[in-house]
Amino acid sequence: MRPFTGWLSLVSACGAALLLSGATALPGAAQQTHVAGKTGNAARGKPLYTRYCAGCHGDEGDAQGENAQWIDPKPRDFTLGVFKCRSTPSGALPTDQDLFNTVTRGFVTTNMPPWVALTPQNRVDLVAYIKTFSPRWRTAQAGRPITIPPEPAPTIEGILRGRELFQNLECWKCHGPAGHGDGPSAKTLTDSKDDPIRPYNFQTGTRFMCGETNQDLYRIFMTGLDGSPMPSFADQLQANQAWDLVHFLRTLQPLHSPEAAMWRSWFSTHGRELKPIGPEGGGQ
Repeated sequence: MRPFTGWLSLVSACGAALLLSGATALPGAAQQTHVAGKTGNAARGKPLYTRYCAGCHGDEGDAQGENAQWIDPKPRDFTLGVFKCRSTPSGALPTDQDLFNTVTRGFVTTNMPPWVALTPQNRVDLVAYIKTFSPRWRTAQAGRPITIPPEPAPTIEGILRGRELFQNLECWKCHGPAGHGDGPSAKTLTDSKDDPIRPYNFQTGTRFMCGETNQDLYRIFMTGLDGSPMPSFADQLQANQAWDLVHFLRTLQPLHSPEAAMWRSWFSTHGRELKPIGPEGGGQ
């Protein structure tokens, strides 16, 4: 059985066998991979993938690695060409930069660590190899990233509008009235492969799966997380509404943020005026 390598194995990441500086691209790969002036090479990425990724994602990229049965949530199946973290519209392939960011950042609250210990070139090569697993990369191009407009300053009025959107869009059914990830639908949620999946718990105070900034949260609303129950709201929200929702969700996190401070001050005086979120209450 291939051991779950984790961080200790990174001490050998710069070994000559992994660098393969003279390797050529694998046949049948999709369009070239380019990130920040670096060109990815799938042949160089293959030994990196075998060492650091195959134990979970499988030798064939099908999420059937030897460690996969012990992992919750399950690892990504690269053969499907479906990715959660994208700057592109729902249903579109991610950009090379999107995939690079995911490899670099990892997924919080999962077994996918950040791979910042690998060099940027190593990570670009990994992206190039990952793209060889799905035929989508040979028949389609990445989508065009969405435009994120300038963020307005948070206001109590905007936070209250965001709270109303949280109620009307029924976000609470998955995330819970207070954002604990315990809504009435939470235990029934599955991903595109019918594996159980948990909604995000804002009370953990961690960064989001696909970033940590307000801009990242806006992007999640407008692109959705493909392969999960989290849809895109691009057809339902105007930009100002999305920002209102971003600012409200920040009040659900136990973090020091302008939105949270503003909300706590207002709520201490006016909280009794609010109708509870959800049919049984429980939200602030």
